[in-house]
Amino acid sequence: MLENFNNMLIDSLGPLGPLYAVGAVGLVLILATLPIFLKKRADAFDRLKSMAGESGAPRSKRKELRQQGEGTVALDRFAHFLEPQSATEMNAARLELMRAGYQSKSAVRVLHFAKFALGIMGLVGGVAFAMIKSSQGELSTQSMLLYAFLPGGIGYFLPGYWVKRRVQQRQAEIISGFPDALDLMLVCVEAGQSIDQTINRVAKESRVGYPALAEEFEVVANEVKAGKERITVLRDMADRIGVPDISSFVTTLIQSATFGTSVSEALRVYSSEMRDKRIMRAEEKANKLPTKLTLGTMLFTVPPLLVILIAPSIFGISKTLEMMKGL
Repeated sequence: MLENFNNMLIDSLGPLGPLYAVGAVGLVLILATLPIFLKKRADAFDRLKSMAGESGAPRSKRKELRQQGEGTVALDRFAHFLEPQSATEMNAARLELMRAGYQSKSAVRVLHFAKFALGIMGLVGGVAFAMIKSSQGELSTQSMLLYAFLPGGIGYFLPGYWVKRRVQQRQAEIISGFPDALDLMLVCVEAGQSIDQTINRVAKESRVGYPALAEEFEVVANEVKAGKERITVLRDMADRIGVPDISSFVTTLIQSATFGTSVSEALRVYSSEMRDKRIMRAEEKANKLPTKLTLGTMLFTVPPLLVILIAPSIFGISKTLEMMKGL
């Protein structure tokens, strides 16, 4: 049935008939859904906030805040389309972006907009490439659909892949710098500083070497200054980072504060364990290295060695055969 429909499109519209049909269907779907996307109900709380900001804030401050929000204000009208409607999906997407280091309020909206934009751009580019290839020579229906839709699929899934890579890199950076941060915390606590002062100091000193870890400690310090309970702030940090070592560290601090034990002693024991873990990770990578080098050794060392060892024998045998044929 698909071949018959394809042949009918080619007979009626020419060799590019299937592409014209796909483009027409996509255009109709976009035009049908565009009014729904553009329609946005005004929120009463937003109106109250805007009225309060206009009446209470100075003109220079209002201008500064307006300039800061110009980057994403164009996406507000598409919020119900660019954000998941389910609260569970929304929280999961926001948590994933926070673990990647994107803690902006509109990060989920920007991510979905990037998926949509790159998908459309890839689809348009794929259709154009398929039309060019079709004009140069006849293409099968499968090849034409592959050329048309594959770039769109790659463009749609590329932002999600980027976020996952960012999460992995950020978690690796935090794991790498966490033992040093624990040692610095232990020194600060033993010097007589409080937990809040220690966190501020660690965030300041870790900014150059481990910016991701310093950013997380700065968030903790700012939330505590704002009046949020320290236990809740530490648990939020553990959920936000998503690293088991950080979760264990938060549990240790909470238990020390709950049962009244020495924080410095708990930090000393835990920092020692983190240093041992770092050494074990380094040893694990070193033990994996020979296995990873095996494939490269077989590909780039064994063939030249075989050529060096066997080539003279093959050359001598070929010369002997030629001499025997001459006799």
